[in-house]
Amino acid sequence: MSKHRRVWNANTYERYIREGRGRGSGSDYKPWIRVQDFASQGVVSRVRGMTTGRVHHLMSNNELAYFYILDFSDNVTDIREQYPLSDLERALKIAATADIKYPRDKVSGYPYVLTCDFMVTTVFGMKARTVKLSSELDNPRVLEKLEIERRYWLEQGIDWKIVTEREISYQKAKNIEWLYTSFYFDVEGIPYKLKLAKAMMLKLLKENGYSIVGAALVVEREFLLDAGTGLQLFKQLALNKAIDINLNEPLNLNAKGIVA
Repeated sequence: MSKHRRVWNANTYERYIREGRGRGSGSDYKPWIRVQDFASQGVVSRVRGMTTGRVHHLMSNNELAYFYILDFSDNVTDIREQYPLSDLERALKIAATADIKYPRDKVSGYPYVLTCDFMVTTVFGMKARTVKLSSELDNPRVLEKLEIERRYWLEQGIDWKIVTEREISYQKAKNIEWLYTSFYFDVEGIPYKLKLAKAMMLKLLKENGYSIVGAALVVEREFLLDAGTGLQLFKQLALNKAIDINLNEPLNLNAKGIVA
């Protein structure tokens, strides 16, 4: 749960349920927690994903980085962030059995609904993932809440793991974020021209060994495109995986032969 203050009581809980939070899938899913639920939000992001086509609510830079990696994966078919342990009675029972004090609002005393950061649907099954800084794992209270999560998802046969900064490739996430800036790029009225331009760029990169910048300039000149359009086309090709590049390393746009 976030440290930022919000009103939490039975009425808020019932309102969340009525709003359909924590339910749905794909483009219809509504996260249990949204960035606008808090007066002081800290480092948060709202990003439209390729996998779902909807805006995702991410509560930290680590969540954002991990989201980009998930969203770019061919094995992922749905991403539901801020996913609730919605069976409150089950969660309370698990805490009692484990002799763990269940988190409750200090004012109302009403039990919080715990969330895992990501419920990921993959071709291999469901994966529950909670993102934490490794330093947080030294906090006994954090570990107690994580133990409730672990047991909750174990009872439902869902693979659950903690993801720390040690498991996140920040360079890969940074590169994917850069590619995403072309998500909605378009040149109105000339889709056929862009299709031909992309085909030429593929040929220049794959067969002729051009650098990314070099291929972009040739395409812009050949098709009379505005400056910067060629680079956007490259991003779209990489985003749609028409070309293969090593995203785990910094991209040198002037280097030749980096596209496989």
